[in-house]
Amino acid sequence: MNINATLIGQMISFALLVWFTMKFVWPPVTKALAERQQRIADGLAAAERGKQELGLAQKKATEILHEAHADAADMLAQTARRAAEIIEQSKNEARAEGERQIAAAQVEIEQMTHHAREQLRAETSTAAIAVAGKILEREIDAKTHQKLLNELVGQI
Repeated sequence: MNINATLIGQMISFALLVWFTMKFVWPPVTKALAERQQRIADGLAAAERGKQELGLAQKKATEILHEAHADAADMLAQTARRAAEIIEQSKNEARAEGERQIAAAQVEIEQMTHHAREQLRAETSTAAIAVAGKILEREIDAKTHQKLLNELVGQI
Protein backbone atom coordinates (compact mmCIF):
# COMPACT_ATOMS: atom_id res chain seq x y z
CA MET A 1 0.00 0.00 0.00
CA ASN A 2 1.05 3.26 -0.98
CA ILE A 3 1.08 6.01 1.57
CA ASN A 4 -0.17 8.52 -0.97
CA ALA A 5 -3.16 6.41 -1.84
CA THR A 6 -3.93 5.93 1.83
CA LEU A 7 -3.58 9.63 2.43
CA ILE A 8 -5.81 10.47 -0.54
CA GLY A 9 -8.38 7.87 0.65
CA GLN A 10 -8.38 9.34 4.12
CA MET A 11 -8.78 12.86 2.68
CA ILE A 12 -11.73 11.73 0.57
CA SER A 13 -13.25 9.95 3.59
CA PHE A 14 -12.74 13.04 5.70
CA ALA A 15 -14.25 15.25 3.00
CA LEU A 16 -17.29 12.94 2.79
CA LEU A 17 -17.58 12.98 6.58
CA VAL A 18 -17.41 16.79 6.62
CA TRP A 19 -19.96 17.03 3.80
CA PHE A 20 -22.31 14.54 5.53
CA THR A 21 -21.90 16.32 8.85
CA MET A 22 -22.51 19.76 7.27
CA LYS A 23 -25.52 18.52 5.33
CA PHE A 24 -27.31 16.28 7.84
CA VAL A 25 -25.84 16.64 11.33
CA TRP A 26 -24.90 20.29 11.64
CA PRO A 27 -28.32 21.91 10.80
CA PRO A 28 -30.25 20.13 13.62
CA VAL A 29 -27.43 20.88 16.07
CA THR A 30 -27.34 24.58 15.09
CA LYS A 31 -31.14 24.68 15.21
CA ALA A 32 -31.13 23.15 18.72
CA LEU A 33 -28.41 25.59 19.80
CA ALA A 34 -30.35 28.53 18.33
CA GLU A 35 -33.54 27.41 20.10
CA ARG A 36 -31.70 27.01 23.37
CA GLN A 37 -30.02 30.41 22.91
CA GLN A 38 -33.45 31.93 22.23
CA ARG A 39 -34.94 30.26 25.34
CA ILE A 40 -32.06 31.54 27.45
CA ALA A 41 -32.45 35.05 25.98
CA ASP A 42 -36.22 34.90 26.63
CA GLY A 43 -35.58 33.72 30.18
CA LEU A 44 -33.10 36.53 30.79
CA ALA A 45 -35.52 39.06 29.31
CA ALA A 46 -38.32 37.66 31.46
CA ALA A 47 -36.06 37.86 34.51
CA GLU A 48 -35.24 41.48 33.66
CA ARG A 49 -38.94 42.28 33.18
CA GLY A 50 -39.65 40.53 36.46
CA LYS A 51 -37.02 42.67 38.18
CA GLN A 52 -38.52 45.82 36.71
CA GLU A 53 -42.05 44.74 37.64
CA LEU A 54 -40.86 43.88 41.13
CA GLY A 55 -39.29 47.33 41.44
CA LEU A 56 -42.49 48.96 40.19
CA ALA A 57 -44.60 46.82 42.51
CA GLN A 58 -42.41 47.75 45.48
CA LYS A 59 -42.61 51.42 44.54
CA LYS A 60 -46.39 51.18 44.16
CA ALA A 61 -46.68 49.31 47.46
CA THR A 62 -44.65 52.05 49.15
CA GLU A 63 -46.89 54.72 47.62
CA ILE A 64 -50.03 52.86 48.72
CA LEU A 65 -48.57 52.49 52.21
CA HIS A 66 -47.83 56.23 52.37
CA GLU A 67 -51.35 57.00 51.14
CA ALA A 68 -52.79 54.64 53.76
CA HIS A 69 -50.76 56.37 56.48
CA ALA A 70 -51.94 59.77 55.24
CA ASP A 71 -55.55 58.58 55.12
CA ALA A 72 -55.25 57.15 58.61
CA ALA A 73 -53.78 60.44 59.88
CA ASP A 74 -56.65 62.34 58.20
CA MET A 75 -59.19 60.01 59.77
CA LEU A 76 -57.61 60.47 63.19
CA ALA A 77 -57.66 64.23 62.76
CA GLN A 78 -61.30 64.16 61.65
CA THR A 79 -62.18 61.92 64.58
CA ALA A 80 -60.41 64.26 66.99
CA ARG A 81 -62.22 67.27 65.49
CA ARG A 82 -65.56 65.47 65.68
CA ALA A 83 -64.88 64.45 69.28
CA ALA A 84 -64.06 68.06 70.16
CA GLU A 85 -67.26 69.20 68.43
CA ILE A 86 -69.33 66.62 70.33
CA ILE A 87 -67.71 67.63 73.62
CA GLU A 88 -68.34 71.31 72.91
CA GLN A 89 -71.93 70.57 71.89
CA SER A 90 -72.45 68.54 75.06
CA LYS A 91 -71.01 71.36 77.16
CA ASN A 92 -73.34 73.86 75.49
CA GLU A 93 -76.33 71.58 75.97
CA ALA A 94 -75.39 71.01 79.62
CA ARG A 95 -74.97 74.76 80.11
CA ALA A 96 -78.36 75.41 78.50
CA GLU A 97 -79.99 72.67 80.58
CA GLY A 98 -78.40 74.08 83.74
CA GLU A 99 -79.61 77.58 82.90
CA ARG A 100 -83.09 76.22 82.16
CA GLN A 101 -83.16 74.38 85.49
CA ILE A 102 -81.91 77.48 87.31
CA ALA A 103 -84.59 79.59 85.63
CA ALA A 104 -87.26 77.01 86.52
CA ALA A 105 -86.00 76.92 90.11
CA GLN A 106 -86.08 80.73 90.29
CA VAL A 107 -89.64 80.78 88.95
CA GLU A 108 -90.63 78.13 91.49
CA ILE A 109 -88.92 80.09 94.27
CA GLU A 110 -90.73 83.25 93.21
CA GLN A 111 -94.03 81.38 93.12
CA MET A 112 -93.40 79.87 96.53
CA THR A 113 -92.34 83.27 97.88
CA HIS A 114 -95.45 84.89 96.41
CA HIS A 115 -97.62 82.12 97.83
CA ALA A 116 -95.94 82.43 101.23
CA ARG A 117 -96.50 86.22 101.18
CA GLU A 118 -100.12 85.77 100.23
CA GLN A 119 -100.55 83.24 103.02
CA LEU A 120 -98.77 85.53 105.45
CA ARG A 121 -100.97 88.45 104.39
CA ALA A 122 -104.08 86.35 104.81
CA GLU A 123 -102.97 85.14 108.23
CA THR A 124 -101.86 88.61 109.23
CA SER A 125 -105.11 90.16 108.11
CA THR A 126 -107.11 87.46 109.89
CA ALA A 127 -105.07 88.02 113.02
CA ALA A 128 -105.44 91.78 112.70
CA ILE A 129 -109.20 91.50 112.31
CA ALA A 130 -109.41 89.16 115.25
CA VAL A 131 -107.38 91.59 117.32
CA ALA A 132 -109.46 94.51 116.08
CA GLY A 133 -112.64 92.58 116.78
CA LYS A 134 -111.54 91.91 120.30
CA ILE A 135 -110.46 95.46 120.73
CA LEU A 136 -113.70 96.81 119.48
CA GLU A 137 -115.66 93.94 120.93
CA ARG A 138 -118.17 94.14 118.29
CA GLU A 139 -119.09 92.21 115.22
CA ILE A 140 -117.70 93.41 111.91
CA ASP A 141 -119.83 92.72 108.85
CA ALA A 142 -118.51 91.08 105.65
CA LYS A 143 -118.15 94.32 103.66
CA THR A 144 -116.20 96.00 106.38
CA HIS A 145 -114.15 92.85 106.83
CA GLN A 146 -113.23 92.72 103.11
CA LYS A 147 -112.43 96.42 103.12
CA LEU A 148 -110.09 96.05 106.09
CA LEU A 149 -108.40 93.04 104.44
CA ASN A 150 -107.79 94.97 101.25
CA GLU A 151 -106.32 97.90 103.16
CA LEU A 152 -104.05 95.67 105.15
CA VAL A 153 -102.90 93.83 102.00
CA GLY A 154 -102.19 97.16 100.35
CA GLN A 155 -100.06 98.28 103.28
CA ILE A 156 -97.96 95.14 103.44
